[in-house]
Amino acid sequence: MTGDPSREPRYPYLVVDVPAGEAEDAGAELFELGALGVEERDATTLVKADGPPGARGHTTLVASFESHDLARAALHEVPAEWSPRITEVVGDAWRDEWKKHFEPFRLCGSLVVRPPWRPYEPADGETVIVLEPGRAFGTGLHETTRLVAETLADRGDRLRGAAVLDVGCGSGILSLAALALGAATVHAIDVDPDAVAVTQENAERNGLSDRVRAEATPAADIARAFPFVLANIEATPLIALAPALVRLTAPGGILVLSGILAPDVSPAQWPAVEHAYEALRVEDVRRKGEWIAAVLRA
Repeated sequence: MTGDPSREPRYPYLVVDVPAGEAEDAGAELFELGALGVEERDATTLVKADGPPGARGHTTLVASFESHDLARAALHEVPAEWSPRITEVVGDAWRDEWKKHFEPFRLCGSLVVRPPWRPYEPADGETVIVLEPGRAFGTGLHETTRLVAETLADRGDRLRGAAVLDVGCGSGILSLAALALGAATVHAIDVDPDAVAVTQENAERNGLSDRVRAEATPAADIARAFPFVLANIEATPLIALAPALVRLTAPGGILVLSGILAPDVSPAQWPAVEHAYEALRVEDVRRKGEWIAAVLRA
């Protein structure tokens, strides 16, 4: 027996395409208009139901609202050039819909990520991470995450046996990748308690609980310095965190910053981040799609 579709809950979303460099401000505006949450997506994270991504240099924001009335009111308040449109999902099946699009994939080198619901037979030399993103950000599919993972893989000799600080750990994907690539331990922190819980769950899922310490602790409250510090966030919070992250990078240590738009996409982001971290030496800047990651040396 099936339920009456007209009685199933309907969840409204306002979808907009904004210039990539304005995504943070646009997200804040959507919250001011009553959004319960705002998800930032690009060509690497959009699913078919959202429609095609915006033009190059644009980011798609998906804002959830409590009611259709609030979503429609917000639609009339945002700029028309954002191409605002309302979409909706019916029923609660949407909570697991994204799982259809999450298949095993190669994160970097011989490192493969698979969800718990998909089997994968590793080839010789491959290492598999089992990841359930759950309610936290971070499947590993986004270019910013891949940039950090590739950076760690390229520095395997230095990473081997090191202690790592993962700032803004999300699902724990980079913490697990660091361990798989040779790190001894990871201290994972995030301001979102859900992310901390998911990181702990994924560490347990991979038998790594004894090597991952996950906490909802601000970076400013961490006392010790680390030879490797990872921060895959966004430009604005990276700038705000600069004093703490510089302090937390041990002398001679490496700080990897990701979540920064490339200069031809957002000309001001990288210069602002570079200036905030002028106490460190820029060792490398690499790019994937519209994003860059910077490797700094203390």
